Amino acid sequence: MPGPGYYWIGKEEEDEVLDVIRSHYLFRYGDEKDPNFKKKVYTLEGEISKKFGCRYALSVTSGTAALIVALTAAKIGPGDEVIVPGYTFIASMSSVIACGAVPVLAEVDDSLTLDPADVEKRITPKTKAILAVHMLGNPCDMDRLSALAKKHKLLLIEDSAQSFGGMYKGKYLGTLGLLGIYSFNFFKTINAGDGGMVVTDDEELFKTAFSFHDQGHLPHRAGVEVGNRSIIGWNFRMNELTAAFLLAQFRRLDKLKDGLTRVKSRYKKQLGGIEGLKFRKLNDPGECATLLTVLLPTADIAEKVCAELGTKPISHSGWHVYNNMEQILGKKQLTPGPPFQSKEFPTNVEYSKGMLPVTDDLLSRAVNISIGVIDAGLGSAFGVNPLSSDDEIDKKAETFIKTVRKYL
Repeated sequence: MPGPGYYWIGKEEEDEVLDVIRSHYLFRYGDEKDPNFKKKVYTLEGEISKKFGCRYALSVTSGTAALIVALTAAKIGPGDEVIVPGYTFIASMSSVIACGAVPVLAEVDDSLTLDPADVEKRITPKTKAILAVHMLGNPCDMDRLSALAKKHKLLLIEDSAQSFGGMYKGKYLGTLGLLGIYSFNFFKTINAGDGGMVVTDDEELFKTAFSFHDQGHLPHRAGVEVGNRSIIGWNFRMNELTAAFLLAQFRRLDKLKDGLTRVKSRYKKQLGGIEGLKFRKLNDPGECATLLTVLLPTADIAEKVCAELGTKPISHSGWHVYNNMEQILGKKQLTPGPPFQSKEFPTNVEYSKGMLPVTDDLLSRAVNISIGVIDAGLGSAFGVNPLSSDDEIDKKAETFIKTVRKYL
């Protein structure tokens, strides 16, 4: 059940990781004059910030950690509301709750990302931020969301966990908002099993994010720092082994994206012209091409098609759909401890199944075909992979077409 980067794991990853192992030095901090300190974390941050055109990049332990760090740096906390889509991985919501703030669920449109019109309807005096989730590698409508944020004086933060390397109007996703985050989990574009990153152009936000991710320390320290901690923080540091693996993955990002685009373009072309079948809307052609998402006329047809193909409609894809998040629906709070101040869920807002009818309808009819992410949890158990031959692509497309035409 891997993401795209899995298929290119090879000697480059082995060499980078062995470089660290042979040095016996696995910690992200060290003396730059020490030949055993390989600076893999610093190098990763530098290479990504340079390529993506952002001033600062901060490596952390996971995409969830990146969200918590970013939200904390933006000073989102008790009493604040953050608008999030009803279709996103649960971390988009649980990270808001971890900061003591309130996730306000909004509809998605046929791009399966936030519907800007619905977002505006949900803005209240308590709203502090919009969390733009570029779901399944597809950019949100950032022009409209940016305009909304500006109009209502809100923060715009990008959850680019599933869209590392994707672009919107020539800019890398994650770099268009105040802060952006990425995930390097096993299922993501590039991966090291786990890992994450926060990016921003704002120096003060970066300093706060850095301090929070490492017990209050200031950025770019070397060695042990005593008596100069700016805030109380947590420990979300990335280690040198993770960064080494990611460096090798990141340096082939363009090759990886080209491969995904080739496979998706061929597959999608063969499905074109089938009456009753639609593709989800792409807000920009710079999407990651990790999945091909189709919309069928009814939920019943989608269920029957998926049953034959050994997959499921997106509505069944676990903790990516608000209806399936028993923790959120039941307001199951964690035990106290920073930043939690109470066992009580921090809002009287009610969450219930069926509260987002447009989202429910779209997801019940939507089917993901794997291009680069083979994950039953995303509803993408059927499809191809980034290294599939033309013959494999054509056979899978033929199988899908034959199955769909039985019910259309």
